[in-house]
Amino acid sequence: MDLLIRDAQLDDAEAILAILNPIIEVGAYTVLTTPFSVEAEREFILHFPQRGIFHVAVCRHKQEIVGFQNIEPFATYNTSAFDHVGVIGTYVSLLCRRQGIGRSLFNATFEAARCKGYEKLFAYVRADNTAALATYLSQGFRIIGTAQRHAKINGRYVDEIMIERAL
Repeated sequence: MDLLIRDAQLDDAEAILAILNPIIEVGAYTVLTTPFSVEAEREFILHFPQRGIFHVAVCRHKQEIVGFQNIEPFATYNTSAFDHVGVIGTYVSLLCRRQGIGRSLFNATFEAARCKGYEKLFAYVRADNTAALATYLSQGFRIIGTAQRHAKINGRYVDEIMIERAL
């Protein structure tokens, strides 16, 4: 797939939610449980941390956003001890998986993260989301532990795998 990776813009909110909300509604890939409104997503984009990175993947042929990835600072409270650590999240349209979108996002996001002074990326991945875990591992992340019974979704506990990658 021929992709353009660019920074998310306020006008992308609806297209981002066209990816995120169906993933939330499936209930199998994320610990997010409540779909977002367009207004809430616009606020999220508008107030995204200055040191953050928020990329969208645009299919050039369709001129349609097919995935997105973001990094937020690990800690925003009164310490600089974690300034080198970012928390990463990756979402690809349910209709467009396994087409290189994630790989393209990772390439652009890793470079942007280095430029913003990040040295390490961290994430939680649902233990039952084996495809996402495999994707992160293929990008150089390593498993550092399991947070057991970390999320409770619809009355069912879900473990989360903690992963990290040095940049």
